[in-house]
Amino acid sequence: MKIIILGAGRVGQSVADSLVSEHNDITVIDTDGARLRELESRLDLRGVVGNGMEPQVLAEAGARDTDLLIACAAQDETNLVCCKVAQMLFNVPTRIARVRSPSFEDGSALLAPDGFAVDHILCPEDSLVRYIAKLVEYPEALQVREFAGGRASLVSVRARPGAPAVGLQIGALRQQMPDVAVRMVAIYRRFADEPDRFVPCDGSTRIEPGDEVFALASQERIPQVLAALHRPEGQPARPVRRIMMAGGGQVSERLARRLAQQAGRFHLKIVEEDPQRCVALASALPEGVLVLQGETSDEELLSEEGIEEVDFFLALGDDDENNIMACLLAKRLGARRVLALINRHTYADLMHGTQIDIALSPAQAMLGELLAYVRHGDVQAVHSLRRGVAEALEIVARGDRKSSRVVGRQVEDLPLPPAVHMGLIIRGLPDPEAPPPPEGAIVPLQASEPEVILPRSHTVIEHNDHVVFFLPNKRLVREVEKLFRVSATFF
Repeated sequence: MKIIILGAGRVGQSVADSLVSEHNDITVIDTDGARLRELESRLDLRGVVGNGMEPQVLAEAGARDTDLLIACAAQDETNLVCCKVAQMLFNVPTRIARVRSPSFEDGSALLAPDGFAVDHILCPEDSLVRYIAKLVEYPEALQVREFAGGRASLVSVRARPGAPAVGLQIGALRQQMPDVAVRMVAIYRRFADEPDRFVPCDGSTRIEPGDEVFALASQERIPQVLAALHRPEGQPARPVRRIMMAGGGQVSERLARRLAQQAGRFHLKIVEEDPQRCVALASALPEGVLVLQGETSDEELLSEEGIEEVDFFLALGDDDENNIMACLLAKRLGARRVLALINRHTYADLMHGTQIDIALSPAQAMLGELLAYVRHGDVQAVHSLRRGVAEALEIVARGDRKSSRVVGRQVEDLPLPPAVHMGLIIRGLPDPEAPPPPEGAIVPLQASEPEVILPRSHTVIEHNDHVVFFLPNKRLVREVEKLFRVSATFF
């Protein structure tokens, strides 16, 4: 696929890094020539110096035969105008814009073809807020990724000694929990002085303490899965109540506003160094959110504010080093769980195995939204995992036995690569490609709720099944997409 990326900032570079690794033809536009040269030296892409709103710059970047434009420059107006120029002058098929302003959202008339002509709005701050809110809801998880409109989820969790499932083989776990439709799709095992190692999952694989386990299950079963892997038997769940945020930027403000909607559930505090920003936050946020002026590295301040009683400490500032140090200090002072927002991939890797529970990259939180537009076939959701190495993919089976290589066939007969793990099938979702009923026809009501199926070797794939895969390496994506592609005889 031929892709133009406008903006070589943190988001643009992360997007380029991910898409280049999948052998796309990438061109990056930016006004900073030195930044582009540095990017060209690291990645296999082409840089064009200039303003992406100017038609001649887009033409030089190859807009006339580009498949996708991703406008992620620093200014909202630059991204919006670039998308409009790309549509009017070059007829670029798909246009995505990063927009921070809450005034623009998908489906707005302002983004329609006769408006700014944006197919999809990306807001990294909103992506982060949604991601962190899931971690607040499931505090034992390291990651929570949703599929099929939230009906199923992929969670990763650190296996702890004493938890019911730890020390068991996966086959024995299935016998102990027969009523829980869960599929263990991957284990990443810690080894001394070397990176985590991927361990394929089958019935004989034993879950060991310290393993990072990836599991797919229906949404209502996620708490049981987390308890089985992370909590000693008999120990009650401890929900998140007290949350402290270090840094009063946009992410903290939006997250506090979202959590404060659940009146009385959370005790929220934000620590911000800038006095003027503190005043702005205090006036903008609900009364229940306490805004404190001070440094996040102030041990006395954290102690006075009861850091030892904090369930979740979130370092959400713009400076990676400050976020790391704030989390390490909070953890040492007694915070139960800490999360650091880290932009640099190298820093995120260094945090692995330290006292920081979660090192979160803003780009990784939003990459899935972009990748769904890059994938071929009827891909509904994509989630980038393990710092971009692995991927979870939701793809829809279309056609019939004549036009499809998967529909009407048993799982054991599908020519899937050995490393690809089929996790779940969601059946019974509305089919947007179904022909409309004849005029005057009586439309039957939905018979039942969609069904989450744990696929077995004899399970037959049906038309409109949403199939969720775990791929330990992104190089396998194309093979899965090719397998699910329908032939030209399917209309």
